[in-house]
Amino acid sequence: MSFEAWTIFALFWVVFVTTPGPNAVNCISNGMALGMSRAMVGVLAILTQSCLFLVLSALGVTALIAASPTGFLAAKLIGAGFLIYLGVRGWLNASNPPPMTERPARHVYLHALAVATINPKSVAGYLAAFSQFVQPDVPVWQQMGVIMPTALVITALSYTGYTALGAGLGRAAMAMVFNTWIRRTMAVCFIVYGILLGASTTPNLESS
Repeated sequence: MSFEAWTIFALFWVVFVTTPGPNAVNCISNGMALGMSRAMVGVLAILTQSCLFLVLSALGVTALIAASPTGFLAAKLIGAGFLIYLGVRGWLNASNPPPMTERPARHVYLHALAVATINPKSVAGYLAAFSQFVQPDVPVWQQMGVIMPTALVITALSYTGYTALGAGLGRAAMAMVFNTWIRRTMAVCFIVYGILLGASTTPNLESS
């Protein structure tokens, strides 16, 4: 991968992972409820999902999923329903004190991994990255030696920033009313993302 191609890919990935979405909302929520250090487990889960999807993309599995209307529809509906469920539950629990000691690291990790994985947007995003930036005349795993570190570093920085934002909001939200409405805003975001994902269309692969 040339330096110019790497620069374009890096800029694409910055936009991809910094555009607010379910992962960003979950990082902010974790930061608010758990504090910076404990919430970083959620960032680790996102990096796990990123590694998995990067490898699957290199193997062509995500292209296969996106090319199957039935498979994509099932993933889309499951992901949309899961996000809407998180939003409704978050709204109903917004007025309750956040559980500071009731969420072990394993729960935080698995929850963040589910949010990151059950999301058809990820399939389209990783597929777009590979269809646009991987050179067909160069061994794919040779290119992965550049793509994976770049993507993972940018991803870690982005979601660490969102987690820090949430931790800062949590410290600032001393009044219960303020804290409640921030959490309800996060809940509404999950619901909106779920609706948007449910209404999304299958990626068009004819041009790739």
